[in-house]
This record gives sequence, structure tokens and C-alpha cells, in this order.
Amino acid sequence: MPDNTSAPRGARWPARLEYRFHAWRERRARRKGLVPTVATFPGYGSQNWVRVLGRVLITPPARKREDGEYASVRGWRSFVSVPIGFAQVTVTVDGIAHDVVADRGGVVDTVLPASLTAGWHSISMSVEDGAPVDSRVFVVGSDVRFGVVCDIDDTVMVTTLPRPFVAAWNSFVVDEHARQPVPGMSVLLERLVRESPGSPIVYLSTGAWNVGPTLLRFLGRHLFPPGALLLTDWGPTHDRWFRSGTEHKTSNLARLVEEFPQVRWLLVGDDGQHDDAIYTEFAGAHPHNVAGVAIRRLSSTEAMFAGGRTTVDDHSASQVPWVTGGDGAALLERLKEAGVIGA
Repeated sequence: MPDNTSAPRGARWPARLEYRFHAWRERRARRKGLVPTVATFPGYGSQNWVRVLGRVLITPPARKREDGEYASVRGWRSFVSVPIGFAQVTVTVDGIAHDVVADRGGVVDTVLPASLTAGWHSISMSVEDGAPVDSRVFVVGSDVRFGVVCDIDDTVMVTTLPRPFVAAWNSFVVDEHARQPVPGMSVLLERLVRESPGSPIVYLSTGAWNVGPTLLRFLGRHLFPPGALLLTDWGPTHDRWFRSGTEHKTSNLARLVEEFPQVRWLLVGDDGQHDDAIYTEFAGAHPHNVAGVAIRRLSSTEAMFAGGRTTVDDHSASQVPWVTGGDGAALLERLKEAGVIGA
């Protein structure tokens, strides 16, 4: 078992303190006989490589009811798992095993060589000679020219996250089965991928990896089309006190352009946080890689709980179609009018 008690040199003291706290929790969990496993998340790739995503944790298994559905889970339970920093993970892609190392927070986010056909493929991940855990990656074909990047909080799932106390209530207290989808959004996304077979969907959110399993169950339960899930980690980093959600979205959008220069992306978000500003900057820098922008407007009640709306700029002179609407049905109609979706 690797020694995980020493924090990396050069880290700010809050990051070192967080690391030592998790190392102490890991020792306690192991003394109880608990062993780590990998929480896997859908990734993506091309026909020559795949981006593999997961997190090494010590956590009790999720309980299921007799009907096979997951039992009632309060949000706080997503945050009590113990991340295992710098764990060695074996990733098997197309029958070939690769050894990779998780980061300080237990997150595996790595690119591996592969030779795969377009579409979904199964892979597996294991840690400490444990049982392999299945995962999937979506391979984007070389002929694909359209894709979707979609926010989650208040875009596909009603969360009213920007207001701190409401965010804490939704994240830590509310039962996951009580979370409600934004009306019409699953229909909109399903229509988009049906009209452009082989197109990838990337769910890009500032949410923490802790809630990744909850989000995947939510998306599946409410019939959202499957896609890669890109989340972030909470807490301090080596060079700053707090992680930047804006930087997380901006850097991943830029990465998608670099990885798939031939793809034009429809960017879907909401006006409750910073999506309009992020998408404005991205569309200005990469107009040929943006098929359009769809911004969901929060209702008056949602905006009140969220602490207001961000300003949606005038995009009438934009080089790309820019539409707004209160739900998925309204956005679908606006996208039809703009010619992004067929009538």
C-alpha cells in the first residue's frame, strides 16, 4: 500500500492540511476493513485515444430497493467517501491494461492510446487488485461534425445553486429522488443526437466529483441521452485557495476544440451563473467551432432563490446563432427558427 501521508511539496498549507485530513480518514477506514474502489464516469475519445475518468474512493456501497432502484440517498452521503490520493489504477481498454496514477484527490483523468470504432465502448478500472469496475467511453468518428456541450445545474436539473444556503440545502440535505429535471431538456438533447447520429454529448459542470454518481443516476432516471461527464474537485489547489469553476469550463471547452477541430459544438447553459459570459468568450475566439448557443432563462422564482440572473448580452451581431428560452421546449423552437435543428 502506498504511503499517502505526505503532502506534495510546494502545495499551499490549506491543500496540505486537506491532504493530511484525507490520509487520516483513509487510515481509519482501512483499520475498519474497508477497501478502495473506483467510481467510474463516462469518458470520450477519438478512434486513436480515449479520455478515461474516475475517482478512487473508500465508500460504502449504494443500497438498492427490491425493485432494483437505488434507495433514498441524502445529498450529504455523497461527500463522506474517502478519496485515495495517488492510488495506482489499472485501466483496461480494448483488452490492453494500462497502469495510471490518480491525483491528490483520487481523481483519474488521463488519456490512453486506443484503436476503436466510433460509438460507445466498454472499459474497466480496478485498484489494489480489486474487482474491475465497468465504465464506458464514447468514441467520436472522424466524420462527425456536430456535438453538444451541456451544463447541468439549472440547465438540465433544477438546483438554484448560486445562493450559498440554498446550494448547501440542495447538495447536502435534499434526497436525490426529489431533484427535478428542467422541463423539456431531455427531449431537446435527445432530438439533437437523433438528428446527428454519432454526435457526442459532453455534460460539463462545475459540480464536484463527489456528486458524479448521483448525477449519472439522475440523468438515466429522467431519460437524458448518455454522454461524457466532466466535473471538478472541491477545495484548495497547489496555487490557489479555491478552485475556479469558470476556469474549469473554459479550459475544457478549449481542450475539446484542440481534440476535435472538425466539430462544431452547440453550447447549452443557463443565465443563473456565468454560462453566457463563458460562451460569449469562447464563441468569439472559436466561431468556426460553435454551431450555436442556447441559454435557458431561469424563472422568476428560480432567479430569486439563485440570487438573481446574470446579464445576457445582446448577441444579435454574433457570428453564431444565439437563442434563449425558459425550458427545453422553448429552446427547441428557437433552435428550429435559427436553423440549428431541422423543422
